Amino acid sequence: MMQACFQIVLRDLRLALRQGLDAVMVLMFFVITVTLFPLGVGPEPNLLARMAPGVIWVAALLSTMLSLDRLFQHDYEDGSLEQMLLSPVPLEAVVLSKVAAHWLLTGLPLIVASPLLAVFMNMPAGGFGVLILSLLLGTPVASLIGAVGGALTLGARRGGVLISLLVLPLYIPLLIFGVSAVDAAIGELSVRPHLLILAAMLAAALPLSTWAAAAALRQSCE
Repeated sequence: MMQACFQIVLRDLRLALRQGLDAVMVLMFFVITVTLFPLGVGPEPNLLARMAPGVIWVAALLSTMLSLDRLFQHDYEDGSLEQMLLSPVPLEAVVLSKVAAHWLLTGLPLIVASPLLAVFMNMPAGGFGVLILSLLLGTPVASLIGAVGGALTLGARRGGVLISLLVLPLYIPLLIFGVSAVDAAIGELSVRPHLLILAAMLAAALPLSTWAAAAALRQSCE
């Protein structure tokens, strides 16, 4: 089963890199969204520094949502999803593999770019490590929650809008604790409680979101 899951991840990565546009679009949206804030609120360094954690986290979550409607859509349209349902590999493992590929294509580039944007937003250096760590814990949760939204809206018209309405409220706890962790690091307070809550969210989302997305995919293919 592990070999089959690995092949699914490689397949999705090859397809995405062959097209190329989706991964670049997500990263460019992230960069453009963050860089617009100084233009809108002014270049005052202290103001930008206070806003930096929230701006980066909001932009990361919005960027993650851009490609959620295509997480299962191509497989649904070309019949690959039905073949996956009939394969001996559990559908939950297939969902987890596709979420892993989605995170590698979207979440990981956002994490790599976030320190550069933090410098641009004049964020204090003490928050850089916690920003990266919080995004490492939070962006997989965003992809897992998004997989449930993508599965529920599979085949629906205006699926991207529906996914946004479904997952945005569920992203609020991620945003609160992710930003709070960075703010605590900048204020030289303990970041452990915030990071532990993010880790707990990831531990809960791994089985629950995978199971819910698999159930929704079975319903969509019936």
